[in-house]
Amino acid sequence: MVMPIGQGAELGPKAVEKWFKKLPHAKQKVTKFHFYFHDIVSGKNPTAVQIAQANMTTKSPTFFGFVAMADDPLTVGPEPNSTIVGRAQGIYGSADQNESGLLMNLNFVFTTGKYNGSTLSVLGRNPVFHKYREMPIVGGSGVFRLAQGIATAKTYWINMTSGDAIVEYNVMVLHYSH
Repeated sequence: MVMPIGQGAELGPKAVEKWFKKLPHAKQKVTKFHFYFHDIVSGKNPTAVQIAQANMTTKSPTFFGFVAMADDPLTVGPEPNSTIVGRAQGIYGSADQNESGLLMNLNFVFTTGKYNGSTLSVLGRNPVFHKYREMPIVGGSGVFRLAQGIATAKTYWINMTSGDAIVEYNVMVLHYSH
């Protein structure tokens, strides 16, 4: 069954093949997003949970070897009750022994509006205590097939005791429009 997602993007191998055949005539388009990522690791309803750690992780000042699975809400504003526009789903882990640097492997899954059902894939380094962090958008699905771009992150709020954080994201993505 072919199901519509986003702006007319259809699923299924035949739909993708049809999309690829139209690609030479497609226009490149730049789309900008601004949202807040709520990474809640404490309390009764965490949105990110530890799934692994190395034996040395607790002795490491950067928690090297820590790995978490996330299903974090993406919202319009920084408030926890702000309108949800999607989810950040994936894995992140401490991959730096010298500073707090995470390897981020996430999909931004859009759940509302014209991008509902489409995704953007982030794969990059996040040195969490730098003011701005830049991570590449390496692809996507639905409206964002073959997307590429940059996600810029800036910590809006962090609780150093619990580890909970709200991160502001600005995303610029280049993709195709038929």
